[in-house]
Amino acid sequence: MVAQRSDPVCSNTAVPPDFASEGLKPLAGALVAASPRGTSRDSWSSHTEEKPSSFLGTKWKDTAEIVIIGGGCIGVSLAYHLAKAGMKDVILLEKSELTAGSTWHAAGLTTYFHPGINLKKIHYYSIKLYEKLEEETGQAVGFHQPGSIRIASTPTRVDEFKYQMTRAGWHPAEQYLIGPERIQELFPILNMEKVLAGLYNPGDGHIDPYSLTMALAAGARKYGALLNYPVQVTNLSPRSDGTWEVETPHGIIRTNRIVNTAGFWAREIGTMIGLHHPLIPVHHQYVVTSTIPEVKALKTELPVLRDLEGSYYLRQERDGLLFGPYESQEKMKLQESWVTNGVPPGFGKELFESDLDRIMDHIEAAMAMVPVLKQADIINTVAGPITYSPDILPMVGPHQGVRNYWVAIGFGYGIIHAGGVGKYLSDWILGGEPPFDLIELDPNRYGKWSTTQYTATKARESYGFNNIVGYPKEERFAGRPTERVSGLYKVLKSKCSMGFHAGWEQPHWFYKSGDEIGYKPSFRRTNWFEPVGREYKQVMEKVGVIDLTPFGKFIVKGNDSVKLLDHLFANVIPKVGATNISHMLTPRGQVYAELTVSHLSPGEFLLVTGSGSELHDLRWIEEEALKGGYNVEIKNITDEMGVLGIAGPFARKVLQKLTIEDLSDSAFKFLQSRYIKLSDIAATAIRISYSGELGWELYHRKEDSAALYNVIMEAGQEEGIDDFGTYALNALRLEKAFRAWGAEMNCDTNPLEAGLDYFIKLNKPADFIGKQALKQIKEKGLKRRLVYLTLETANIDPEGNESVWHNGRVVGNTTSGNYSYSTQQSLAFAYVPTELSKVGQKLEVELLGQNYSATIVEEPLVLTEQTRTRLQKKGGSAKV
Repeated sequence: MVAQRSDPVCSNTAVPPDFASEGLKPLAGALVAASPRGTSRDSWSSHTEEKPSSFLGTKWKDTAEIVIIGGGCIGVSLAYHLAKAGMKDVILLEKSELTAGSTWHAAGLTTYFHPGINLKKIHYYSIKLYEKLEEETGQAVGFHQPGSIRIASTPTRVDEFKYQMTRAGWHPAEQYLIGPERIQELFPILNMEKVLAGLYNPGDGHIDPYSLTMALAAGARKYGALLNYPVQVTNLSPRSDGTWEVETPHGIIRTNRIVNTAGFWAREIGTMIGLHHPLIPVHHQYVVTSTIPEVKALKTELPVLRDLEGSYYLRQERDGLLFGPYESQEKMKLQESWVTNGVPPGFGKELFESDLDRIMDHIEAAMAMVPVLKQADIINTVAGPITYSPDILPMVGPHQGVRNYWVAIGFGYGIIHAGGVGKYLSDWILGGEPPFDLIELDPNRYGKWSTTQYTATKARESYGFNNIVGYPKEERFAGRPTERVSGLYKVLKSKCSMGFHAGWEQPHWFYKSGDEIGYKPSFRRTNWFEPVGREYKQVMEKVGVIDLTPFGKFIVKGNDSVKLLDHLFANVIPKVGATNISHMLTPRGQVYAELTVSHLSPGEFLLVTGSGSELHDLRWIEEEALKGGYNVEIKNITDEMGVLGIAGPFARKVLQKLTIEDLSDSAFKFLQSRYIKLSDIAATAIRISYSGELGWELYHRKEDSAALYNVIMEAGQEEGIDDFGTYALNALRLEKAFRAWGAEMNCDTNPLEAGLDYFIKLNKPADFIGKQALKQIKEKGLKRRLVYLTLETANIDPEGNESVWHNGRVVGNTTSGNYSYSTQQSLAFAYVPTELSKVGQKLEVELLGQNYSATIVEEPLVLTEQTRTRLQKKGGSAKV
């Protein structure tokens, strides 16, 4: 592949003074190409360039139901969907012109594929919308659907494709694992020497980002939305009633809700209200070639190619090819000056200077895979900014700590997300709850620990890992540890394999002499399998200690605390000194969250949730408290408190050595909580354990964690005390058939189908959120149920989200799975139709391309310690 000119950029006109220090290239040098043969539209430039129009040329209003800030494809899609759904007074403000920023120069790729579960729904909706948008709006969108192929050139990639196929069966989009012969047929100019397999999505392709945005804008206007530009937002002022004043040079708009869709200006919008969104612009380059005779001779358009080992995408562009690489984290470039100094004033439809040297390794890989590239001329290189979050996923939804402020920012793949995210947010805003669960996109997954340095380091890693093998239990290590470490981190870090949970480091499993240490990812059982079994046995037979500090922890107190929690939770409110498991439901009766609720003293409660749900749950609680006018104080104490768990048959014996409190079964019952001192260290002790074994959770000042850990470990020497991690905890909870939020239950499920009936008190006097919806669900009857499966497998265990088969068709999906170290077989939870949910039902679970026999069994596989003790007292047999 060679450049047509000595300069690798097609047109290198003078850089305006304002941008010279930033290394930017003006719009004049941007790509101008024609469309693939046989189509009427170009991927970029067959449109007529829209001229920025003054807001004076459109209707100006000073009040709105919602103000959307940012006129890229995301913001315009949201305006379109809200207006189409019937919302009045939708106003979008754009500082320069529609598509300015990252949208206009995007490569426009569209794909049904995503390794996530519900993000597949976002992709699916986007493509289906784009297929009919031209007919609806009268605006052509330049949508090509030649399909796409991901190439596997190593056996590990083939495993990855099989792994992804197991997660595709219960989704509507077509996806196939195909062999070299079919790949050659679809992409005849490919060098097949290293090709082993392909992941093929027939409906994939690419769309003209500019035309797409203009079509969405036409639709938004058609349904009544106002799109005003150029109008810059200069300040945002929250009002005491939760509404906002949006200040612009042309006047103030009073609005009920703000949505930040400002792309790489999103940080600056957030800064106006004291929020620091963890975003950073990344330089992304792609190259366009002149006509290639072998491409021109093709009768049909080539599918989009993704060479994962070469880390690039490649598609047909008219009679040439478009090639876009993702460089390694060492070579890729961030626009860090924008983070520290802000985006240069006036920046809109400009580009960066290209740098072919930085992508030369990828060019060589592409020429080896597609040899016709060797003789191709480069007619243009596009290098533009794309905004990245630390984990490459966008931030979508309402923001904790600020009323009626929503975001849809950080899109590394904005074109394919635009349609689906616009619909998703519109449904959430209008319906009061998310239409399905996308907690992986929750903006509240980040906190104050997400510093600028962390964001930059992780964005480098995420960009460089765009095409890395996607293993189960994936860990990424850049930027770690953050400031969010427990008081035990220094004590434990050399003894275990750590996992990353909402900024925290938490032990997954511990090393012993002879173990193969370190992170060794695999699609099959790997180096942690035997050590986790050892830790499982430790808890079942002796006593183990686990660091649970990452739990989200809140104090709720005040005159209306009982009243608020009774409104929030479907369970009854525990009495003083007691603890229970409670669920917050959405108005539709879905499971928004699961927490443990401890009534510490009259009117004062400790609420505990999972690490990944901390701000997700806190936002909901705070919002309901404000909405209902409850007189309560809500405090997030997550970073202040450490938590140690101790579990196993000798747990009581060990702790009793350290306290004068009576810890006997009669004096300290299951699900009781109280203040105690352990060797003069104060703690709130709750008799509960996610392991299902005799145990306590000990809540204490984080600075006391190391001292508390040391005295417990010293006291337990005689009992053979040892550490255990979260992998063993997961194995223990699955054997006890304990559900996990985010797996067996979330906003996609209701508590009745999840088997949570015991915790749902439909007859309690309070009209808790979701109560009426649940009554209707119960009256209509369930269509599916959560079941408990055992499987006979070979060196592989279910993880969750695998397809469940019956009589040759997919009937459901697993939610989580593991190996049962007690019964020595695999087990999993799964959702299946009610008619297939009886104990004894034979099913199949797909794992790495093979269907394994599965049987629905009575839960649990192993009885909890409380149940075993109760049965033994009655003279019965304990099932272990």
